[in-house]
Amino acid sequence: MLNDVINWVLDSVASVNPIARTLIAGVFIMLETSFLVGLVVPGDTVIILASTAIATLPEYFFMIFTVIAFSLIGETIGFFVGKYFGPRIRRSWLGQKMGDFRWEAVDNYLDRRGGIAVFLSRFLPVLHSLVPLTVGMTKMRYRTFITWTAAACVLWTVTYVTAAYILKEQYLAIAKQYDWAGYVFIGIVVALMVAIHFVKKRIEKHEEKFMQSPGDSDPNTIDDPLNS
Repeated sequence: MLNDVINWVLDSVASVNPIARTLIAGVFIMLETSFLVGLVVPGDTVIILASTAIATLPEYFFMIFTVIAFSLIGETIGFFVGKYFGPRIRRSWLGQKMGDFRWEAVDNYLDRRGGIAVFLSRFLPVLHSLVPLTVGMTKMRYRTFITWTAAACVLWTVTYVTAAYILKEQYLAIAKQYDWAGYVFIGIVVALMVAIHFVKKRIEKHEEKFMQSPGDSDPNTIDDPLNS
């Protein structure tokens, strides 16, 4: 039965030591937010799975704190890698595999949207791996960068961790009484994934116009700050 499969997955995750489980999640998110590693490391998936095993309020806050802290470490690594090695990386084989059009799009986006681009990129695929590195090659100060990305990381972390925890708790409550709880659980997960996908696409669609042409070559200024 589907309930048995879901219970086995949840029990397997919960069997890992809470501290180890949380630190593993932190390392994955650090790698995801570092330079280009986020293209292959499924940090958000690991965070969601780890959060389903939260059993107490201290564990919840420990997960929130750890994920935010490791996210900022990863973003910081990406920023300083870009600051000192960015141009060389862009010319490298890996940088060329990304395609010049992607690098130019990120350049334009940061140039025209500044800190807003840093904030929104955390919620957009591909961009969240390229932005820290690219910001390091611009005039944007680290303090400005980390302020915007910290706000995004807090919002992203609280949303994902809380949603995973609540969804698991609701599933367990229903599964005690009904055999079909697993199907409802999977249905809700799929619905959430589809909703998140469309929200990301909506944001990406709106922001595309800022990626098509350069601005004033200063990411400290912002085009269309009211997002009109």
